[in-house]
Amino acid sequence: MATILVVDDELGIRALLSEILTDEGHSVEVAENAVQARRLREQCKPDLVLLDIWMPDVDGVTLLKEWAACGQLTMPVIMMSGHGTIDTAVEATKFGAQAFLEKPITMQKLLRAVEQGLSKPAPRPAAPAPAPVHMATVTPITAAPSYNSSAPALVAVRNEPLHAVESHHVVSNGYGAHKALSHEQSFELDRPLREARDDFERAYFEFHLAREGGSMTRVAEKTGLERTHLYRKLKQLGVDLSRSKKTASN
Repeated sequence: MATILVVDDELGIRALLSEILTDEGHSVEVAENAVQARRLREQCKPDLVLLDIWMPDVDGVTLLKEWAACGQLTMPVIMMSGHGTIDTAVEATKFGAQAFLEKPITMQKLLRAVEQGLSKPAPRPAAPAPAPVHMATVTPITAAPSYNSSAPALVAVRNEPLHAVESHHVVSNGYGAHKALSHEQSFELDRPLREARDDFERAYFEFHLAREGGSMTRVAEKTGLERTHLYRKLKQLGVDLSRSKKTASN
């Protein structure tokens, strides 16, 4: 059978995947961070790697890019994440990932992905896509004179077309008006990454729900998610769907 490297910072995930794959007859190595993953990749020459995206030191996509750039992507790589988005999955496949598994991972999905990954050679990473027309920029918010040094750090994330010169903006945390060319939202950075990421994704989906008048079909098309995945993601983030319906009827 195959030698499989499992890279995940969560002990429970490593133990579970290792147990399942070992029962299937595979030889399993585990790593909790990028440093260990690099070493084990050199030592055991795995036939396949299961690579978590969100890790504390170097994230999985960065490690994947590193292997691809150094000619070390000689094995199939399957990305894993409990907070993955379609954009992240697409980016990973551009740099050589063969598949994307969303946590919690069922045994059936895991074994099917591993079987498919082992049945074909590692793909050659595609060239990076050209920069899109809309560029996302992150700029510090200038603190007002009344703020003190203990105030939480904030950033404003603004998504504007490069060719737009109009200055009108809409600042909205929910389903407010959005006829303006850009959407601005403030996020507190002095907290755990998962919480900040959840807030960003919540604002992202609320923005699209408002812009599409609460239509789940159009939101699914805009965000690139299947409807079932979209419903599950909105429920996970605690997005109030009844609010979008009320806004659409006004």
